[in-house]
Amino acid sequence: MKIEKIGFIGLGNMGYPMAKNLEKAGFPLSVYNRNKAKAAGFEEQSIISEDIGELVDHSDIIFSMLTNDEAVSEVYEKILQREIKGKLFVDMSTISRERCISIATKLKEKGAAFMDAPVAGSTKPATEGTLIIMVGGDPEDLHRAQPYLEQMGKSIKHLGENGQGIAAKLAINYFLSTIYQGLAETILFSDKLGIQRSDMLEIINDSASGSGATKVKTPLLVEENYSPAFALDLMLKDIRLAQQAGAEYPLLKTLLETYGKAHDQGLGQLDVIGIIESIKS
Repeated sequence: MKIEKIGFIGLGNMGYPMAKNLEKAGFPLSVYNRNKAKAAGFEEQSIISEDIGELVDHSDIIFSMLTNDEAVSEVYEKILQREIKGKLFVDMSTISRERCISIATKLKEKGAAFMDAPVAGSTKPATEGTLIIMVGGDPEDLHRAQPYLEQMGKSIKHLGENGQGIAAKLAINYFLSTIYQGLAETILFSDKLGIQRSDMLEIINDSASGSGATKVKTPLLVEENYSPAFALDLMLKDIRLAQQAGAEYPLLKTLLETYGKAHDQGLGQLDVIGIIESIKS
């Protein structure tokens, strides 16, 4: 297998451990983050690039993991100013399908390739390399990126052309937003009835209603400590993206109201299950 030079842009809560897994696998890696302090820990084995252009020029495959449409557009506007023919770009952010397809088109016009590859999972699976990766793009590009994606995820799903990875991510996060609101309401109801949270969550997790989503949030609910693995504001962003993509269903209005209220109350930087603090207020 040809070992290609890898670039990784965006070292936030998710990007940092994902890039670390590429580094641990021994791939030649360059990293960039707007706040250079977040690149601490990559000095010994990898290259910390001074700017995006430098990283792109010295990389064959470039991964990006950024916050939203605006951040992705800002980065790719700089990328499009470089000579990028033959390079492969893999954006793992959760953005709108429209923005994703627009960026893909512009990159291809310059002779580069693009895949959207958002992930299901939060910081723990990102650290463990057990994310689920949903891919939209050409099969040959996926084949090229596969060895690197396998270091970050336990499952790689090719779903079709550009935009289809994003489509699947918006759908799964729509579902997760309903699970977390339902879980929060159930715990508040059982609190009111005098059931210990630890007991109620054990019943939930051992029953048909339990899932990976309920299990991962159990310690946060028991300890009432909502340090973010996935911030509430990011879920609100994804619910709005789902709305833009055509999610016109009975629960949508409620989700927008509930998560929007939590944002307005200043709870947006809590973990998504911190929605419970808004619902009980």
